[in-house]
Amino acid sequence: MAINTNLSFPFLLLSFFFFFSSLTFSPVVANRDLELCLRRCWVRHKSSPQKVDECLQICEDSYGHIVLNSEVEPEKQLRQCQEQCDRRQQGEQKEHCRRQCQETYERRRGEEEGGGEGGGEKKDNQQEEEEQQEQNPYVFQDEHFITSQSNEGRVKILQKFHQRSRLLRGLENYRFLSIEANPQTFVLPAHLDAEAVLYVSSGRGTISLVRKGKRESFNINHGDVVRISAGTTLYIINRDKNKKLRIAKLLQPVSLPDEFQAYYGSTGEKPPSFYRAFSPELLSTALKADQDKVQRAISQQNKGVIVKASEQQIQALSQREESRNPQFKRSKRVFNLLSKEPSISNRYGRLHEVDANEFPQLQDMDVAVAYANITKGAMQGPFFNSRSTKIALVINGEGYMEMACPHVAQQQQQQQGQRGTIQHYQRISSSLNPGMIFVVPTGHPIIIVSGNNRNLEIACFDVNAENNWREALAGDKNIVNAMEKEAKELAFGIPAREVDEVFGKQNERFFFPGPRGGRPPA
Repeated sequence: MAINTNLSFPFLLLSFFFFFSSLTFSPVVANRDLELCLRRCWVRHKSSPQKVDECLQICEDSYGHIVLNSEVEPEKQLRQCQEQCDRRQQGEQKEHCRRQCQETYERRRGEEEGGGEGGGEKKDNQQEEEEQQEQNPYVFQDEHFITSQSNEGRVKILQKFHQRSRLLRGLENYRFLSIEANPQTFVLPAHLDAEAVLYVSSGRGTISLVRKGKRESFNINHGDVVRISAGTTLYIINRDKNKKLRIAKLLQPVSLPDEFQAYYGSTGEKPPSFYRAFSPELLSTALKADQDKVQRAISQQNKGVIVKASEQQIQALSQREESRNPQFKRSKRVFNLLSKEPSISNRYGRLHEVDANEFPQLQDMDVAVAYANITKGAMQGPFFNSRSTKIALVINGEGYMEMACPHVAQQQQQQQGQRGTIQHYQRISSSLNPGMIFVVPTGHPIIIVSGNNRNLEIACFDVNAENNWREALAGDKNIVNAMEKEAKELAFGIPAREVDEVFGKQNERFFFPGPRGGRPPA
């Protein structure tokens, strides 16, 4: 669908306009990702027709396989869509593509059935579910992940943040994934077109980085933060005999907005090797090797991204903790969050955190990493972050959270046709369980409560961390206690003494005794 850049620029603008008109008014319904990508091309490169054309071609190559025609029978359309996925995508992206085709097919069949008896009720139920989901757009559960499973582990990729809600547009160019590797396994080598920060949430392993032909290997343990540059080939072993290795990754794509790819070289069919994309003759010439031997080398692996390793292989790989490149040093690449003194600690919980001031590798991504361990039955907050947005992963334990959000309240007012200038806050609440993700936007006050059975452990990636600070809304050093007597009286409309009786009683800092019962209020 690329536009001819030899045409005049006014004609280019006109072509672009008519293209978007076709998205809206023709019977052809385009994939939403494709439409968003095309719009970004126009916004970012509107002064350069050549760049617009190049960007449009990238969008078409990335998303153009899902174009739906309402005049074609749904079953035939599903078959054609999935055939295009098989031709144009590979590995996890192909599975995701086929799943999109299936979901679109089911949605269209549902719309057609909706015209018959009971259809109105189905639409009402669907709309109600969507509205309920939109009321809490900050929580992600299993259904929001794409999971690639093998016998030896799994990789889970979270959906794009802004696909969940427009309220998360600030995280548009960040992605999240997690790796879970069984004991004594090997995660195949690959490089990403994305900057990455890793947090080891449990287990121990060995990580190897290959960059500019040099390899660096070092052991990783629970609490390690690792910074990986885009294009660095990475492979990992779980060197433990009993425990799983779990790693959380925050990614910042550098090629396409909010899109990233894993490039596997030393593999075969599952996952496919990028070497297989080259013609056999050309590849064997480049490698100066027999063509049959080359094809055998790049076609044997078919066990998935995570494979079993022998005990001898694990020992050999885990013992080679070395670096041939003097510029690669573990102290520069890795920071153990749990080995440093907590920023805040009392009998109700502790907080470990690191930013670019202590770990300069985080500076270019403008990210901080934190680990909170909330004692069972205790609570964290209320507090808010001045500048950063928190992406939080529940590692262990159970509990719940409550957050004050003006944006959801504003959306509800607009949906109900209400117009007003009075600020309202919607209580966003959710139970918390291991594996869940929740997002805390800038300035949003939040409270997190641990259940009564065990401590609640949470790992956090804070985006836009530079110059951020945490503001306490209760306990020691809260903002109300810092106000003058007159300011308290003017702000609350009651004597300052009564304000102090409310905000001055709690002497603990950040972590407090929780509510009785440890359960969310009804």
